[in-house]
Amino acid sequence: MENFVRHFSAITMKDVATVGGKSASLGEMTHHLAPMGINIPDGFATTAFAYWTFLDYNNLWEPLTQLMRELDRRNFSNLRETGAAARKMILRGEIPAILVKAVKDAYVGMCVNEPAAVAVRSSATAEDMPYASFAGQHESFLNVRGEDAVIDALLHCYASLYTDRAIKYREDNGIIHEKVALCTCIQQMVRADLACSGVGFTLDPESGFRNVVHLSGSWGLGENVVQGTVDPDEFYVFKPALSWGKQAIVSKKTGRKQFTMIYAEGADRTVNIDTPEQQQVRQVLTDKEIAQLAAWGVLIETHYKCPMDFEWAKDGIDGKLFIVQARPETVHSRKTAEKSYEYHLKKKGKVLAEGQAVGAMIATGIARVLQSPAEGHQLAEGEIIIARTTTPDWDPLLRKAAAIVTDAGGRTSHAAIVAREQHVPAIVGCVNATAEIRTGMQITVCCAEGKTGIVYEGALPYETTTVDFTDMETPAHVSPMLIMSDPGQAFKLSAYPVAGVGLLRMEFMITHTIGIHPMALIRYPDLPDESVRTQIDKLTAGYPDKAQFFVDRLAQGIGTIAAAFHPREVILRMSDFKTNEYAQLLGGQQFEVAEENPMLGFRGASRYYHPAYRPAFALECAAVRRVREDMGLTNVKVMIPFCRTVEEGKKVLAVMQECGLKRGDNGLEVYVMAEIPSNVLLAEKFAGIFDGFSIGSNDLTQLTLGIDRDAAMVAGLFNEEDPAVEVMLKHVIKKANKMKRHIGLCGQAASDLPAFAGLLVRSGINSISFNPDAALKGIHNIVEAEQRLSKDLLLL
Repeated sequence: MENFVRHFSAITMKDVATVGGKSASLGEMTHHLAPMGINIPDGFATTAFAYWTFLDYNNLWEPLTQLMRELDRRNFSNLRETGAAARKMILRGEIPAILVKAVKDAYVGMCVNEPAAVAVRSSATAEDMPYASFAGQHESFLNVRGEDAVIDALLHCYASLYTDRAIKYREDNGIIHEKVALCTCIQQMVRADLACSGVGFTLDPESGFRNVVHLSGSWGLGENVVQGTVDPDEFYVFKPALSWGKQAIVSKKTGRKQFTMIYAEGADRTVNIDTPEQQQVRQVLTDKEIAQLAAWGVLIETHYKCPMDFEWAKDGIDGKLFIVQARPETVHSRKTAEKSYEYHLKKKGKVLAEGQAVGAMIATGIARVLQSPAEGHQLAEGEIIIARTTTPDWDPLLRKAAAIVTDAGGRTSHAAIVAREQHVPAIVGCVNATAEIRTGMQITVCCAEGKTGIVYEGALPYETTTVDFTDMETPAHVSPMLIMSDPGQAFKLSAYPVAGVGLLRMEFMITHTIGIHPMALIRYPDLPDESVRTQIDKLTAGYPDKAQFFVDRLAQGIGTIAAAFHPREVILRMSDFKTNEYAQLLGGQQFEVAEENPMLGFRGASRYYHPAYRPAFALECAAVRRVREDMGLTNVKVMIPFCRTVEEGKKVLAVMQECGLKRGDNGLEVYVMAEIPSNVLLAEKFAGIFDGFSIGSNDLTQLTLGIDRDAAMVAGLFNEEDPAVEVMLKHVIKKANKMKRHIGLCGQAASDLPAFAGLLVRSGINSISFNPDAALKGIHNIVEAEQRLSKDLLLL
């Protein structure tokens, strides 16, 4: 009997061939990680020997082998019939009495006063290997209670070895059907129906960035998250901050969590119920629980010595968290080359739907709206699947589709995982895709614009470029850096061969992740427009303190980018909206004045100490303080834009100090933008109160030449290489170097104009920052300029 069942405590990863990947992993964690504090539900495994015995007893070897010989391996035209016939054979089989007794005895040993509720999960001997996830290929049964019910679930698990998707998956991965045994793990159910559950990855599942743990979760049992039935909450945790004992959560997103899967009353089955609205806006985990799960993820990854994905559950009775499954991550762990492909949309069109982007790719094609995989015969090669949701049964279709778009689901759902494995772009959680998109429409699925994926009408033109860092020559003296604004691109862009972020624009985060004027949040009770208050209520659901919403969202955006590039420096420019731009934010009209020339008006440093904006600047400072002090991301430096006078700079520094951001404390450096002629002419005096400069070449050129580059009649005169601008650049660089202050430049010219890059290098610039799409060209220009300078010096 011992050959038929094995308790988790007696299993390790050495037993994969005996009990399958899933059971072996649970045994490994029970054996090695439970003593370290990770909670693993108790249970046992049925073995490969048990499965082979079942086949022998029912004389199924030859009939199953013959069925697989008859499979159409070119077009898989008879896949459905073949799978159905194989499952029918198995379900007609009888489990030998000796195996029944072994399983029942082990199950009874798990019961205390009444039949225990267990999960019966398939665990194939080829499953959860580093080269293939087998995610969702075989069946699992939840809330199974009673000896007979466990035996019935066991038989159905055996049959699931021949689901259509599992057959196709083995074919795609070159796995011989007859050599795979179906084992099961029979595991105590965690009462997540009364709490929550979800999925975790020990890297970013989109970019493969290794320094974060990504968690997703929803109310109730975890199948809704795994199958993509709901839009889950998502959390990113920075691994180093966990070891520092800091607040390591750098990002939190509240999903809609539309459904909650619970146990059906009086039955051994589960049902989905609508999640109450007040629960939808609540996050499923506390900060303490997020940190605990992330720390467990790091322990699991360390033990297995590879990136992992895992399933977690919280028991609603005792409040404890559990790890219920873990497997090697199968997409990014296989990537070794420093090469990737960038997709750029050349123009945009009408937006049909938006959701979460999976895979940073673009695809065009004909839309095919499908209600179920049974309609899969309608799908032509290269069409784009539009569906409400997907399950593992959709897997064979993904290889035919150019992309997939769903109304529901999150970036860690089963569909997202398989889409990544198949290198198919996907947009999940669109809500209205099936309503807005019709079969036959030409559409473009764009996942190359950050975390938000967009479905455009029409087949829009796009280009693909190869980004290759292999053996790339980098500058010897001048540091190349990035200009950034979107946290959604941070993990991907952190792989670039740069020294950090030379300009992080705060404005994008305020516009796209907050969308509300900060003074409207501070003065929320006094807002005269009821419709504005209603919109703010909706955007800040779950925040009694509206101003805290601003601080949280801004801190998460900054923290995500700072974590992505840590320990490289990130220079954050405080808000630099003009009055007309601030007025466009929700509630902004009440707090902004109309100016004839906003470019030269109430902007930058002048706002920070002015009573009309000073309370809002305090929120910006609070967000920075949280990132540097609470998260421990002291690689963030602060930069003050459009600082007209030295006295104005002193006022800003005084306000920052009042807000807990004192220059010099905990290594805080404060830079100033050099974009006004006064910054250049009085560079030494500015260097007396600031730690560095960043030249804003666009504004400096405009203000030196007296040109509005957007004014059509004179725009042609705008020229960063004008002799007057050259004098200004040389002067400020010389003075900064004399005062031993860092000086960099942010702008497009150094990538577009090799001669301009040469001027900067010869003048002694310390760093040059580029937009990501121009970074590699800019680096090349710096390298060439340094080589020319070296040759010139040798000739002297």
